[in-house]
Amino acid sequence: MVSIESLSELIPGLPEEIGLECLTRFHYSTHPIAAGVCRQWQELLQSRELYYHRKQTGYTQKAACLVQLLKSGTDPDGSKPVGPPRYGITVFDPVSGIWDRVNPVPKYPDGLPLFCQITSSEGKLVVMGGWDPTSYDPVRDVFVYEFTTQRWRQGKQMPETRSFFAAGELDGRVIVAGGHDENKNALSSAWEYDVSRDEWTELTRMSQERDECQGMVIGSEFWAVSGYRTDSQGGFDGSAEFMDLETGQWSRVDEAWKASQCPRSSVGVGKEKKLFCWADCDSAIRVGVCAVPLGECTFVSGSAYQGGPQGFFLVDEQSGKFRSIDVPVEFSGFVQSGCCVDI
Repeated sequence: MVSIESLSELIPGLPEEIGLECLTRFHYSTHPIAAGVCRQWQELLQSRELYYHRKQTGYTQKAACLVQLLKSGTDPDGSKPVGPPRYGITVFDPVSGIWDRVNPVPKYPDGLPLFCQITSSEGKLVVMGGWDPTSYDPVRDVFVYEFTTQRWRQGKQMPETRSFFAAGELDGRVIVAGGHDENKNALSSAWEYDVSRDEWTELTRMSQERDECQGMVIGSEFWAVSGYRTDSQGGFDGSAEFMDLETGQWSRVDEAWKASQCPRSSVGVGKEKKLFCWADCDSAIRVGVCAVPLGECTFVSGSAYQGGPQGFFLVDEQSGKFRSIDVPVEFSGFVQSGCCVDI
């Protein structure tokens, strides 16, 4: 593991601290090229130490990573999908307005596992679970994408088969909870994945089963919002519960969410941790809404009606004002879910 203190002559002729600050300021899109300069640069750019140095000094960039429906080559306008749906990962930089697509996962070159979950970890992207896009069987696969090398690696499989589960991350700890097993039994179990060590650890169970719950991190708490029990399929609960990531204990919050309303990808956090549904905020996103908090703004997508065209917006954190985003046609498909990656 590289140590910042042990660096020597990062840039010939410049003091080490100046060379370090130069690399710290590199935009993440330049990292694959910069990593090819020399072994020392490569090891430094891929290190956790530099990542946290960049984050503490304000030089990481927040991007929205989206599980998005890919446009078919025989259906350029996307109005009539042909064949089974195929999903890929889109990256949107809210500062530059640039849209890009991540290379496919090698194991699934024709599209991601359906209904997979994505989250981030120390500037990396983590894809977990879902259904095999050909057989529709649930999978336990875990994949980690490194933006510096633009490559995927396969992580240790999830310990349990689960679909439609909650996921979130804090300080390199990826938490998964709830969902349902291969027999469609709702789950109350929770696990933690350490991306750097490639290890899973079982956590305390939630107070109840929560299928199709929504995961999110608020401060130092991991929240599992709503969901339903095995015996009440589709009957979304109005409660939520959160785990204090320092103590590992769950706490229940009743009437945290509108009962019967699906929370998937649509939960927002207001003042005093009050939860709300983004679909209720604007008529342009009533259906299929997906929201990704990006610090000073939130990326939001959705349709005004079932089957309608997708709208894409950035919502100012302070004013709540919606600003429409210009989107290239190839990135205008339905967004199933997303997460913020601080790269």
